Amino acid sequence: MGAPSVKRTSRDIRTANRYEVLRQIIAESPTSRQELAAATGLSLATVATLVGELLDLGMIVEVGFEDSAGGRPRGLVAVDAAGGVLIGVDLAETYVRVELFDLALNVLARAGEETSPGENRPERVVDRVASAVGSVVERAGIDAARVLGAGVSVPGQVDRATGVSEYAPNWDWHDVPLLDLLAERIPHPLYLDNPLRACAVAELWFGAARGRGDAVVVNLGTGVGAGLVLGGGVHRGVSNSAGEWGHTTLVLDGRPCHCGHHGCVETYTGAPGIMLNLREVSPHSPLLRPDDQTATVDALARGVASGDPVAVEVLEDTARYLGAGIAGLINLFNPEVVVLSSWVAAAFGEPLLDAVREAVTRHALRRPLAATRIVLSPIPTDPVCLGAATFALEGALQAARRGTGTRADTPTRARGSRAGTP
Repeated sequence: MGAPSVKRTSRDIRTANRYEVLRQIIAESPTSRQELAAATGLSLATVATLVGELLDLGMIVEVGFEDSAGGRPRGLVAVDAAGGVLIGVDLAETYVRVELFDLALNVLARAGEETSPGENRPERVVDRVASAVGSVVERAGIDAARVLGAGVSVPGQVDRATGVSEYAPNWDWHDVPLLDLLAERIPHPLYLDNPLRACAVAELWFGAARGRGDAVVVNLGTGVGAGLVLGGGVHRGVSNSAGEWGHTTLVLDGRPCHCGHHGCVETYTGAPGIMLNLREVSPHSPLLRPDDQTATVDALARGVASGDPVAVEVLEDTARYLGAGIAGLINLFNPEVVVLSSWVAAAFGEPLLDAVREAVTRHALRRPLAATRIVLSPIPTDPVCLGAATFALEGALQAARRGTGTRADTPTRARGSRAGTP
């Protein structure tokens, strides 16, 4: 039975509008109320009210006036970068990365470490995240009271309303109460979601999906998925499970997948699948680093750059599978842009992009393909950390809606909310 629909109240809509106005201010600072109304589609009166609320919260400031062609000068507002800090956590199968941002979403500090296969017990993962979060706050010299929240991206299917990691196939996690475990160690409001949503938000705010109504952000890492931007907002689906494209069948009766099925997109295009592609081309290749996905992908990328025939063949094989899968996304969603994101895409770069474009051309319908650009993510920092930080920003606004300032329900705990969509 499907999840029950959630009725959005007028307060929910107000919070979502406040979030959208703040998003525009961050992207376009400084800007006027008139420009905000035009960009958001809200009335000038509504924008003026929401700007007033953001000023009261200390998230934005007045920064002077802009001359307007013979009329009354327009007041300008900008984000107050010093109004608080946000934490973004990219918790992946092979690493933990944490970045600390000011309210303009500039990076103030970073921390992280690689992890080894098998180090996926929830308690061990929580230890690593808590250590990295504490490290970035200490490095930046930030008072803990200035932290508005920490957004945590975890692979797999996430119930962001309860903070439960419902299913992470690459870790064999089932119904792990991750937010509760993190809240025991991290003294900041916490907001949980997955990397598909995080990357989609990052591209929507600062990357290749900015200003686009419809976009697909393809995450290529250990796992594979597709963050969806539809109608100008992130599409989550009825149970926050939209985008599990990596577990759609690409090859009937193909390779076994951690999800229990066979022939999934992920088994041919995720980092472990790329390692299998390499083994099939050259079982004893020196490019293969057994049990080390990152080192293998990096070695392949260097091999492609130097013209190594084995590396080139593996890239082309991987791109064939990716191209067929992405063609299906283009035919289904008719997006303006498809963005190749995450660490595998960044490692291979332009050679992968060129090979994927060629492969997509062989499979996609001509009309939707003609309307779609396929690009690499232009975001210079970790897009998952950036997107996760916006979860915390959304949470801070929701906490303010409840009348608790920019703090959440308790000093250590905040639930995700179904109201408002980044």
